[in-house]
Amino acid sequence: QLVESGGGLVQPGGSLRLSCAASGFTLDYYAIGWFRQAPGKEREGVSYISSGDGTSYYEDSVKGRFTISRDSAKNTVYLQMNSLKPEDTAVYYCAADPSLNRLRFSRRPLNQYDYWGQGTQVTVSS
Repeated sequence: QLVESGGGLVQPGGSLRLSCAASGFTLDYYAIGWFRQAPGKEREGVSYISSGDGTSYYEDSVKGRFTISRDSAKNTVYLQMNSLKPEDTAVYYCAADPSLNRLRFSRRPLNQYDYWGQGTQVTVSS
């Protein structure tokens, strides 16, 4: 399973680091995606990291502000979020799948990926 943590309330311009911890399987063998869903909006992709060489990808809305990384020893993927904006407010989810392209482009429900988490709330407000 996957468990997200690290969310919370932060002021605009602040930072948070989200964690996506895996148990029962090895994250290194999977591509990982971070997604978010704001109230009344569709879920959107945020960032992805490939299995193997760990190539990272970002949606335009977070490029230059968010960084995805993987710690193999801790079996955890992180999302460092800097320069946060009110529009970043959402529930953030991670998902794991053998296919990076499926994470990036298929827009399927989270429960149709191999593993997914229950989400962590991020609120950016003054």
